[in-house]
Amino acid sequence: MSNSYSARSQAIEPFHVMALLERANQLQAAGHDVIHLEIGEPDFTTAAPVVAAGQAALAAGQTRYTAARGLPELRRAIAGFYGERYGVDLDPERVLITPGGSGALLLASALLVDPGRHWLLADPGYPCNRHFLRLVEGAAQLIPVGADTRYQLTPELVERHWQADSVGALVASPANPTGTLLDRDELATLSAALKARGGHLVVDEIYHGLTYGLDAPSVLEVDDTAFVLNSFSKYFGMTGWRLGWLVAPRAAVPELEKLAQNLYISASTVAQQAALACFTPEAMAIFEARRAEFARRRDYLLPALRALGFRIAVEPQGAFYLYADISAFGGDAYAFCQFLLETEHVAITPGLDFGRHRADTHVRFAYTQSLPRLEEAVARIAQGLQRWSTR
Repeated sequence: MSNSYSARSQAIEPFHVMALLERANQLQAAGHDVIHLEIGEPDFTTAAPVVAAGQAALAAGQTRYTAARGLPELRRAIAGFYGERYGVDLDPERVLITPGGSGALLLASALLVDPGRHWLLADPGYPCNRHFLRLVEGAAQLIPVGADTRYQLTPELVERHWQADSVGALVASPANPTGTLLDRDELATLSAALKARGGHLVVDEIYHGLTYGLDAPSVLEVDDTAFVLNSFSKYFGMTGWRLGWLVAPRAAVPELEKLAQNLYISASTVAQQAALACFTPEAMAIFEARRAEFARRRDYLLPALRALGFRIAVEPQGAFYLYADISAFGGDAYAFCQFLLETEHVAITPGLDFGRHRADTHVRFAYTQSLPRLEEAVARIAQGLQRWSTR
């Protein structure tokens, strides 16, 4: 029967970590204590003020469709947030509320990519980015990046890899899986390199707010024509509510609104009403306390893994991931992840999920567990490395 399914469906790869997650859940169901460092979801539940706002919306019967672009008051709140955090004067009319950051990526891909055209993407990077491009019959040109560019695209890489069918570049700051940022000057020079070639710049800012020792600049500070993807999932802790947003140039909004109307009608009304509470002082205090906790976790896990022999060439400045080279231990990354799960009951993600460049020698750790759990994970991994070396 698979021969009757679309070529695009068969070309889109699964998350390899999901097979590991399924096995981890089986082990857990059998009574084993599994430490989950594989999934990019914070361990914190949604903040109480946000939950209360959602409950109040349900109680008030606010369950009908909103406009495709989202609640006007939420778009105004987001625009105000850009003013306060980044000093950007953002017109709320340029903000579209979407079903998660994925909805924003779907809109941007459908708007900017014709069949056979492509975006430049860093390899390693978030896998769904290239899969969305395939869905709209475009393609991702994966550009190998390493520690020398902090795993980010540069103007020089754009110049070297730009082709006749290139239409733009998608970058992430902070990036998944490496946690690295682009500073203001890097965003400006990257924007200039793309504009010189008639290309679009799309920036994934989904992990903004989860940065340590500094605040990430928004690309809108240096390029008012860039497209920005963001989400309420990570910093705002609303993963299961499935809510995000897209900031676009004013001229693109009518086309994007038309796409939204046809693709998903509107984002969840209850989630939008709940998200309004994200911008209250009470909720912001909770988010900042959680950011400080993620910083403590990073500052523990990074040196602990390096002490065990994992090579982490660049200190992550944001998100909640560590991307580690396991070359010193030998063997394939996927097999290594399977081994740690089966013997030590610690679940991590193989590099295969993030691209092709040296994927078989890298793994990702998500520090989305408490410090005591991370300490236990490190102890188990140390034991596992001894077993791995004598397998």
